[in-house]
Amino acid sequence: MIQADDLISRRIHKIEKIREKGIDPYPHVFHRTHLSSTVKDNFEALQTSGQTVAVAGRVMSIRMHGRAGFAHIQDDGGRIQIYVRQDLIGEETFSLFKLVDIGDFIGVIGGVFKTKTGEITVKAEKIQILSKAIRQLPIVKEKEDKGQKIVFDRFSDKEQRYRQRYVDLIVNPEVKDVFKTRSKIIAVLRRILDEHGFFEVETPVLQPTYGGAYARPFKTYHRTLNIPLYLKISPELYLKRLIVGGVDKVYEIGKNFRNEGIDRTHNPEFTMLEVYQAYADYNDMMALTEEIFERTALEIRGATEISYQGTRVDLRRPWRRLPMVDALKEYADLDVESLSDEELKGLVESKGLEIRGEFNRGLAIDALFESLAQGKIIQPTFIIDYPRETSPLCKSSRTNPRYIERFEPVIVGWEFGNAFTEMNDPILQRQLLEAQARTREVDDEIPPPDEDFVRAIEFGMPPTGGLGIGIDRLVMLLTDQASIRDVILFPQMRPEP
Repeated sequence: MIQADDLISRRIHKIEKIREKGIDPYPHVFHRTHLSSTVKDNFEALQTSGQTVAVAGRVMSIRMHGRAGFAHIQDDGGRIQIYVRQDLIGEETFSLFKLVDIGDFIGVIGGVFKTKTGEITVKAEKIQILSKAIRQLPIVKEKEDKGQKIVFDRFSDKEQRYRQRYVDLIVNPEVKDVFKTRSKIIAVLRRILDEHGFFEVETPVLQPTYGGAYARPFKTYHRTLNIPLYLKISPELYLKRLIVGGVDKVYEIGKNFRNEGIDRTHNPEFTMLEVYQAYADYNDMMALTEEIFERTALEIRGATEISYQGTRVDLRRPWRRLPMVDALKEYADLDVESLSDEELKGLVESKGLEIRGEFNRGLAIDALFESLAQGKIIQPTFIIDYPRETSPLCKSSRTNPRYIERFEPVIVGWEFGNAFTEMNDPILQRQLLEAQARTREVDDEIPPPDEDFVRAIEFGMPPTGGLGIGIDRLVMLLTDQASIRDVILFPQMRPEP
């Protein structure tokens, strides 16, 4: 077997031979007139008029037949075949073509025709090498055997595909489709919010005080200011400052960073949509969430009923509203409200669940829900009315002060977001944040109190509804991808060995 270094040496030698011909294998520009797809879509008109086209792309196959040859080039519109014949392009240019390898970029100028097999093809009149690749692509090969398609050399190792996404995109074209769909999803979200009069903003990524979620931050340092800074774990506290400032409907689509574990639904760098609306509550945020999911599914998938990893999911509104304690009754046969603190603590310990610091009843109920019930909820459901201890940034329930007006949309066993009727009482907010801060020694995910945020709401913040939706998980759902790494172009990886 030829080693990779030998293959690179051979290609470098070809570069030298190209330069000996007085040709630059890395020219500055090529004026392309058509994508492969536009050639195919307009073939009849192009052939009838005899119009010359200029196509360009990466060579994905080569078949030489003496003084002629076929190749396929791949561009953003797909693939198209080219036909090269020595007596048409000349001996010198044909000898240049013979130095082309799979993976190189070339430009081809010529007319169009169909081969005997009916394949639309560009008949080369001119060829230009645009970029000589020195590494060999893992080209997938296929062959028929007794009516069965057999695939060889598939670039399928997940770790390698994530590390070398550039190769993944070349040899697995369907991967690009996922990311094009991701872009369309974000465009739909923006359109929905813009239609409702929301104003898009950007908040700082580098923050002197992080907050808005329970998470360990990434820490850095600013030399000129001589202060530590933290990568944003949530834009929440800055967006609420804007509500105070009179921006009544505001949203951000941006990156958050959390120094946490990695699994199929978590990446330390991820994209969130956060929305805040003055004079609204969590009921309004439920209605907005339903609209976002339903309309996005209709535009992207053409239906509200979709399949995710073989499971039918119907995103049509209205969704079910289910209090957390009722979800535990239904999915875990557990009535937590009838249990004493000691019984609840014993149950948490028996399930191997961790609650940092002193026992906390609300956090215990939340942990039991996540462990015993959440994974069983398949159809879209709003889990509502969380224990008050789960967040200091949320208003108490109007019907039961032991709970807060918070919900998470749960689909296929995952939470897709988080929403509150936001706390706007500055005195109570300060008390809650200070009480939370006293537990930071035993729970390093609790953020420090943000004094400037409290000062902001002391100027007065109207009743407000807030909503966060994980973009990556939404893309996973609507593109039927099993892992968050399949919808992030460059997911975080361990260093290569």
